Amino acid sequence: MAKAKRETAQNGTARDARAGRVALVGRPNVGKSTLLNALVGQKLAIATAKPQTTRSCILGVYSSKKPPVQIAFVDTPGMHRPENILGRSLVEEAKAGLANVDVVVLVTDVPRALSPASGPSPAEDDVLRALEDVPAPVVLALNKVDTVRDKTKLLPLLARWNQQHELAAIVPISATRGTNLDALVREITERLPLGVLYDDDFVTDRPMRFLAAELVREAVIERTRQEVPHAVAVVVEEVEEGARLVRVRATIVVDRPGHKGMIIGKGGAMLKEIGTAARLEMEVLFERKVFLELHVRVEPAWTKDPEKVRRLTRETAT
Repeated sequence: MAKAKRETAQNGTARDARAGRVALVGRPNVGKSTLLNALVGQKLAIATAKPQTTRSCILGVYSSKKPPVQIAFVDTPGMHRPENILGRSLVEEAKAGLANVDVVVLVTDVPRALSPASGPSPAEDDVLRALEDVPAPVVLALNKVDTVRDKTKLLPLLARWNQQHELAAIVPISATRGTNLDALVREITERLPLGVLYDDDFVTDRPMRFLAAELVREAVIERTRQEVPHAVAVVVEEVEEGARLVRVRATIVVDRPGHKGMIIGKGGAMLKEIGTAARLEMEVLFERKVFLELHVRVEPAWTKDPEKVRRLTRETAT
């Protein structure tokens, strides 16, 4: 289970142990959250096909004993040119995730229309500009290579990345299939300082309240369309944790009355479907039965109000 464990400073550690913080950055929808989950071996970050799913930096720790390695991966919101207050908040959160990191993993994916002329997109150039003042080495993870049958077609793309930007390494990967993740970990490990960061069983610093809220939001995003996913927040009002049962009471917040009706559905059918999906995910993550109580409320135009954006994204992330 991904319970947050106590972080400790270890002094008497193995001489060859390496550990450090590694930021996963990139534009939206390139697979950063899927990569985090694959690396740590369990679902900590929600991942959907819709952009701007990730709203808060999420820490997940990869650990290995042979060789002794601890990598504190920090999944960040997708970097983009924001069009509203919520978007600016997400970009600020992503940049905050770059503080004090030892390595940056820039995640990109194979272009849908791959050609010999393919290279970094303007959106990726924006991300690279944001990394200019970050002193940590940048490792490029080219994701979704499983979508290309003839891997030789990737060579011009890799060459263009190499020519245009100063990168410490380039690793073609598939986060969904686990392809080359060992190679990515090796490239990262070579650039980490000596030492140990956490207890052996530490996985994440996020509390159960945050993880529960994210799983409800994921269930909403996957079952709604148009602008609804971008205008949804989830506030967990109460968590009652027992040895065999976890009780969660949460509120889904939307910014229009029409969205409330969509989420509740006819006779409450959609809300029930959302609750069932979120509850089942929680039971896997928390390794206990879960009783989930959901409500829906409207906070008009919350995505355009800086104070409400902070309260419904930053404060609910703790």
